[in-house]
Amino acid sequence: MDRTRKPEKVLNIVGFIFARGGSKGILNKNIRLLVGKPLIAYSIEAALRSNYIDRVVVSTDSEKIANVARSFGADVPFIRPSELARDNSPEILAWRHALETLNGADNRIDVFVSIPPTAPLRSTEDIDDCIRVFLEGETDAVITVRNAARHPSFNMVMLNEQGFANLVLPPDETITRRQDAPKVFDVTTVAYVFRPDFIMKMKSLFDGKIRTVVIPEERAVDIDTELDFQFAEFILGKRTGEKGKKC
Repeated sequence: MDRTRKPEKVLNIVGFIFARGGSKGILNKNIRLLVGKPLIAYSIEAALRSNYIDRVVVSTDSEKIANVARSFGADVPFIRPSELARDNSPEILAWRHALETLNGADNRIDVFVSIPPTAPLRSTEDIDDCIRVFLEGETDAVITVRNAARHPSFNMVMLNEQGFANLVLPPDETITRRQDAPKVFDVTTVAYVFRPDFIMKMKSLFDGKIRTVVIPEERAVDIDTELDFQFAEFILGKRTGEKGKKC
């Protein structure tokens, strides 16, 4: 499929970036500078370059984040209510709030794309690949995954009541090599694509028909801790240096 062209069917595809002001792990994480740019800017810029996304909307409870988002080209048409931006607030409620606030007869959202600000190493192609897979077939959502580093049937354990280790998911037959274990993946925060009506009714992401796009490990970093931030800084700094040498 030609990625430079939008689908022939006219759809309103909106990219959403959900960014709370509070962060216990990293202070002001979403607007902290990462190699010279606020963290949220990487997601905004990747979404704006998409061949499919018509509008990039930031949902936040913070005026500071809102101002930064606008300066990088995103729309901030509302400020999210504080009760939907707490540490224990399920993000699905923020998704529903965004849809209820923006969706209307004259502005119907056909495809909902979530582009979390915590995955700055993603490429625009990663986002577009997810949208393309969504548009290709009957599915409720498309999520991004990466190859798992551990396997629940081979080298992941949990402790029983006596404190002894057992495999998380014991296989029917003994597995002596990780390569022989069934393929498993880690869910990443690179992008999520949904049917809006599925968001409004689902209780769990996996209630529906879910397809996946596999993302290389080097683009699937999710910044949750200071160590994650430092790792992303190292990778982005290396990329910047390599581009400078080529120029």
